[in-house]
Amino acid sequence: MKRRVPCELLGRRVELPERPQRIVSLVSSATETIFALGAGGRVAGVSAYCHRYVDTSGAKVAGDYLRVDEEALRGLQPDLVLATAGVQLGVARRLAAAGFPVFVLPVPSSFYAILDNIRQVGGLVGELAAAHALTLRLEAEAAELRAATANGGRRRPRVLADLWFGRFERFAGGMTFIHDLIGLAGGENVFAARPEAYLKPDLAEARAARPEAVIVFSEEDDHPVDVPALVRERGWETLRVVESCIRRGRIVIHDGPSFMETARWLASELRQGGEEG
Repeated sequence: MKRRVPCELLGRRVELPERPQRIVSLVSSATETIFALGAGGRVAGVSAYCHRYVDTSGAKVAGDYLRVDEEALRGLQPDLVLATAGVQLGVARRLAAAGFPVFVLPVPSSFYAILDNIRQVGGLVGELAAAHALTLRLEAEAAELRAATANGGRRRPRVLADLWFGRFERFAGGMTFIHDLIGLAGGENVFAARPEAYLKPDLAEARAARPEAVIVFSEEDDHPVDVPALVRERGWETLRVVESCIRRGRIVIHDGPSFMETARWLASELRQGGEEG
């Protein structure tokens, strides 16, 4: 039986089976979610980055965030193609215009938006009950971590998130799930009051924000950052430096179910820094 599912980001309805059997996910977080819901065996195609979070050896790589091999994608005969908004929206629109059953997920701006995406994916692949159970578990884990990092009312360390998306550097503002990640881990985002997801770096502004710890994320398999050199160049030697990398449970820019693994890791890193200080 087919159903017509509204996709707001494409401004159209997508015709899908009740339980898609040949799913192509071009979004790492969605791929991780599908596997977490027990539906990984129905994933026929993935992006070049999905293997970072789950074992996708049984699926064909159909593209990445910006490029998709339409011939290879058509050969997979997908009954659902998952994409994300932001930089991938143009690709999604082209695929939809070419007749592929594309659904676009929003870029989450908070931890709770990540949970919404998990439920959305669960509904799309016919695993909504499992998605509800997963989000309840993640909410419980978040509450437990929040209690553990409360510090008895003591002041939280001020944290700057310095993120390198390839060659492009950005600081995390108050409108991204990374803000929530820092809070769950027991820190305070120095740019919490900025109503933006990602800020163009202003080093004078960063110094004025008086960070006590800095998270540096870079893609070591693409455009690695020499973190010790960066720390020396910017005079961050007195700060607690936390290196985030492309590894499940240590990648602060990832918005899949392993978000809470990353939050616990970051809490441990910030706690060690506080003990050393």
